[in-house]
Amino acid sequence: MNMNMNSNLNNFNYKNVEIKTQSGGKKLVRKVSIKNGKGYKSVTKYHKGKKQSTIKKMIDNAHIEMISFGKFIPGLFTDCACNKKTRKNRK
Repeated sequence: MNMNMNSNLNNFNYKNVEIKTQSGGKKLVRKVSIKNGKGYKSVTKYHKGKKQSTIKKMIDNAHIEMISFGKFIPGLFTDCACNKKTRKNRK
């Protein structure tokens, strides 16, 4: 990345929210927020209106550059998987 591109990324702002409604009262919210060239991605799971879990991670500079060009990034949220809570078997 050259110096001119780096200065453009410092002024880059972007925000996107994707809400996916699933069956059984479940909802999945994916967010991408970039402000002044630094950003994060987050995944939040809801069940019957209650928040179950949230995972928030930083976005790589390479991904921020691709977003600034308007390119699709396959698998951006694969490392933000909200795991189900497991119950121990009671004996």
